[in-house]
Amino acid sequence: MLPAGTGKHVRVLVFAQGDQAREAEEAGADFVGGEDLVKRIQGGWLDFDVALATPDVMQAQIVQKVARVLGPRGLMPNARSQTITSDLRRGIDEIRKGRVQFTVDKVGIIHAPIGKISFESQQLLENLATMVDAITRAKPSGAKGQYVRSISLAPTMGPGVRLDVASTLALQPAAA
Repeated sequence: MLPAGTGKHVRVLVFAQGDQAREAEEAGADFVGGEDLVKRIQGGWLDFDVALATPDVMQAQIVQKVARVLGPRGLMPNARSQTITSDLRRGIDEIRKGRVQFTVDKVGIIHAPIGKISFESQQLLENLATMVDAITRAKPSGAKGQYVRSISLAPTMGPGVRLDVASTLALQPAAA
């Protein structure tokens, strides 16, 4: 969770039925449904950024019908990314407030957004401190030696700026 958010409006799709569908609508989900959403996705519609699902919909294998479409795009709900949840209100709220997923590619580089150029410098600094803290806490127990060797910040279109590793790692994230 980035303290200042990402600066983007995230369109949330929720696969849910019954009372949980009503709960998702009340929580502010952009699209809520089950089989109807599966048919739209099979027709080529992908106008959303994050997909959440309830455990009962996943067990009924409703979402699995579009797994080949959603999976390669990183939109398939799964437990590891906390997109399968029975607490839809909290899940939608976290996504809207700036929850960011990061993964390490095969050469050890992490690409993750920490904000927009329109943010105040303090907001970017808080987001950077939170991201660095999350990365260092995610260090595998089997990793030996220096875990973070270099840190660069880069805009979408432009050159990257190298940061001093020691001083960046020493940043303290904002109290949650």
